[in-house]
Formats: sequence, structure tokens, C-alpha cells
Amino acid sequence: MVDVGAKADTERRAVARGTVMMAPATLRRIREGTLAKGDVLSVARVAAIMAAKRTPELIPLCHALMLHRVAVDFELDEGASQVMITAQVTTTGKTGVEMEALTAVTVAGLTIYDMCKAMDRSMVIGEIRLLEKQGGRSGHFVRKEAVR
Repeated sequence: MVDVGAKADTERRAVARGTVMMAPATLRRIREGTLAKGDVLSVARVAAIMAAKRTPELIPLCHALMLHRVAVDFELDEGASQVMITAQVTTTGKTGVEMEALTAVTVAGLTIYDMCKAMDRSMVIGEIRLLEKQGGRSGHFVRKEAVR
């Protein structure tokens, strides 16, 4: 692990996004809440929050952090037949929360896949990326590409 002991605590924030592309019928069933396993987005939100909190157990050499906030939002995009997942993580500490935000998005996508796979095995989890990060020595980062 990188030694961050000499670094000052600063406010840290990271926002990540990803998508789960699927058949239109699958997206409709998620919206209606009629899938056999239940409320897909509520379960995916809880899974994402749990994953953010357990990131150092999943990613080798990742520092354990006391997270202040993990917010997970979903946008259902009928035109593209996809669920867009956005996670925002904040803390005050010596290192950033990018990995926690990215892990939250990834596990939310996997949870959506798991809950819908009986209906649609052709789903694609993708476009997982950091949108923004604030705090620390490297300062403020905002992805330059257009965000959908």
C-alpha cells in the first residue's frame, strides 16, 4: 500500500457512472417492478452501498476509509434501453474515494444483471467510468467527454 500517513485530511468526493444495456421488455419490467426477484433498483442500491463500504476487501492495496456518504441513483433510458447507474461517495481523509464509487457502480450493475438474468441473459454491463473527483493533491478532475 502507498504510505499516506503524512498527507493532510481533506474533503474527498468521487462520482462514477456505468450502464446496463438490456432488452426493452426487461427495462419495462424493472420500471413496473414485476420481476420475480423483486424491486431491482432498491436491491441494487443497497448492494452498491455495501460494496462501496467493502472496497478494501475486494481491491488489493486499497485503503480502508470511513465513508461519510454513498448515494446511488438510477436513470431508466427507454430510448437506449438501458439503466444508467451513478454513485457519489464522500469522505474526509488522506486518500480519495474513486475506487469506492467505481466499485459501487460495478456491483449495482452486477446486481441488476443477477436479478434480471432469468428474463434477459443478453444484458451488457459497461461504460463504467469516473466522472468527477475532488480533493487531495491532484485537485479537481472532471471527465472531458460528453456525459449522457
